[in-house]
Amino acid sequence: MNTMKEANMRPSMYRNNVNKYAAVQNEAALEDASPHKLIQMLMSGFLMRVNAAKGAIDRGDFEGKSEQISKAIAIVGGLTDGLNAEEGGEIAENLSNLYSYINNRLFQASSENDIAILDEVAGLMRELKEAWDAIPERYL
Repeated sequence: MNTMKEANMRPSMYRNNVNKYAAVQNEAALEDASPHKLIQMLMSGFLMRVNAAKGAIDRGDFEGKSEQISKAIAIVGGLTDGLNAEEGGEIAENLSNLYSYINNRLFQASSENDIAILDEVAGLMRELKEAWDAIPERYL
């Protein structure tokens, strides 16, 4: 019986070790990242969370969906906090408005379990990320 218990615990122990390793790697990447790279990482994280929320809806995992959408909303909050209205002017204002729209749509997607809305906000963020990724090094 102990052998069976040990066999069942190994995958979860492995998963915990992998998660710890990933957290250390992520922390190291964050420490070394430029502000530009941090925004790229936030945008990528947002897309991963929205994709995970879509999968959770497909599986009927509504707790998981809520968790993933909450994390996506927090990421949008981080993107909003990074805006500089003084230096960014109209662009920062437009991004703030877009981030607010994305958050409103995320709340709606969560309450309605609507994958189409998640596709919409993912498309908006993908477009932003592509533009952000295209900024030449000399402007950073």
